Amino acid sequence: MADPAAPATGYVFKPHERPFMPGSPASPDHPVRRKIFYFLIGLYLAIVGGFQNGLLVANLTAMQGHLDLTPVDAGWVTVAYNMTNACMSILLYKSRQQFGIQRFVRAVMLALLLANFLQLFDAGYRMELVARGVSGIAASGLSTLAAFYLMQGLPQDKRIAGFLLAIGLTQVAVPLARAISPLLLADGDIANLFILQFALSLVAVGLVNILHLPPGDTIRSFEKLDLVTFPMLAVGVGLLCAFLVQGRIQWWSTPWLGGALAASVVLIGAAFLIEHYRANPMLQTRWMGSRDLVKFALTGALVRVLTSEQNFGATGLLAATGLVNDQLVTYYAVLTAATLAGALLAIVRLDPTDLRRPTLVSLGIIAVGAFLDTHSGLRTGPMNLYVSQAMIAFAAVYFMGPMLMEGLLRALSKGPSYLVSFVGVFSLSQTLGGLAGVAALSAFHTLRAKAHLMTLGGSISAADPDVAQGLGRLAAAQAGTILDPALRSASAGAQVVREAAREATILAYNDVFFVIGALAALAFAAMLARWIYDRRRGHNPLAAELEALQKMRAANP
Repeated sequence: MADPAAPATGYVFKPHERPFMPGSPASPDHPVRRKIFYFLIGLYLAIVGGFQNGLLVANLTAMQGHLDLTPVDAGWVTVAYNMTNACMSILLYKSRQQFGIQRFVRAVMLALLLANFLQLFDAGYRMELVARGVSGIAASGLSTLAAFYLMQGLPQDKRIAGFLLAIGLTQVAVPLARAISPLLLADGDIANLFILQFALSLVAVGLVNILHLPPGDTIRSFEKLDLVTFPMLAVGVGLLCAFLVQGRIQWWSTPWLGGALAASVVLIGAAFLIEHYRANPMLQTRWMGSRDLVKFALTGALVRVLTSEQNFGATGLLAATGLVNDQLVTYYAVLTAATLAGALLAIVRLDPTDLRRPTLVSLGIIAVGAFLDTHSGLRTGPMNLYVSQAMIAFAAVYFMGPMLMEGLLRALSKGPSYLVSFVGVFSLSQTLGGLAGVAALSAFHTLRAKAHLMTLGGSISAADPDVAQGLGRLAAAQAGTILDPALRSASAGAQVVREAAREATILAYNDVFFVIGALAALAFAAMLARWIYDRRRGHNPLAAELEALQKMRAANP
């Protein structure tokens, strides 16, 4: 299908069709058929973008075995993806403004193809690191690209829903990837995973070349000093990602981790210091340091930390009970449906005059869901977690749309130049919040598992008649395979220790669930008190921003 809005056609945009800001596509009045195609392509791109991370998370263990990686090596694969994904949204935003939307599309599609093409050759660990780093770049661009396509497929007054839907569908792709992964690895060949990713990227490239986005305006966005501050920020964030991921694997007392953390603080601080005193900064540090935006970032990071319970707690609990991905297909299908419901309901219930309510609801749901899981045991199965984990999956994405809306309102009321700062704050709070959540929960779980194991070990004594009788039964059960009585007794003792360790692990997960529930409940109570106070006064925390936007719209109809 030809691009009707390309400059070569001589198409002249009407006033309401002009791009909202440099770097964004125009919004022509498309025929209904073309709108449908834009919308469907946007849905596809959002899912493909989410799969870049979802398939990695779902199959990291299989990849670790296939490439013969240590846990530390596998951790660096995760770091490679997150360090590029966290920062590239800032660079890609400015790239769109400088070089135009079509060059942005070509760059994102090239990164996507390259990342998935490299993995087809099974070239080993180092190539996997490169591929995952490029995947982080591609995923960051695909979420934006999906939003643009979805917005083109919706009426003018509904286009913000396209932006929110793109973010929500990216989150849906993570549990969906876990649900379909056992089918991809049914014959034990991980190459099927790489083939699927490459096939999806080929289709994506074909679709965006068949139906182009309308062109947009460009401005001179980059300055020479950006070449100093952005690399410093990117390296600092990368070191922070490495600290958070490798800290829970190698443990926090590893000497080089302290150096990485110190270097990240210095680099990020230096980048912000330079930006603070620039005449035309890339990042509006004074605005980013304001009370409202700090609260916004901390709230987003807190909810991401709390929802880490799902990726670490519930998944780890099911693994500790002996379940594998093949037995969890239905479980992850339930989480996929709950995540999709959260994304859609966030759009349907979006109210610019009350954007705090969804976050409040999400915190309450997380608290209830976490407390429901605190009674897990050795016989806990996926069915026991359907309700609680579906609640948390719903909450994890339900808060995101309204929160994005709040950040956009705050940024746009200040001016388009503040959008890149908002993009940076939101992206970093979500990525680093998720990594920090898993790191903190992992450390807490390790300490609690050791404490429970010491308690259980103190209650196990061969002098106890019940314990001695149990050891005798275990030893007798192995009489057919182990002839030596001493070896049978030793094997029975080792089995008891393993069972005690497994029980301690599960008890520690219960402690994790309790902590998450308690934190969510405290955050819920604090936010509820503030929300009630504002409602009684008839005060909208975003009233000033909404008024500023209305004035801007009146001045530029």
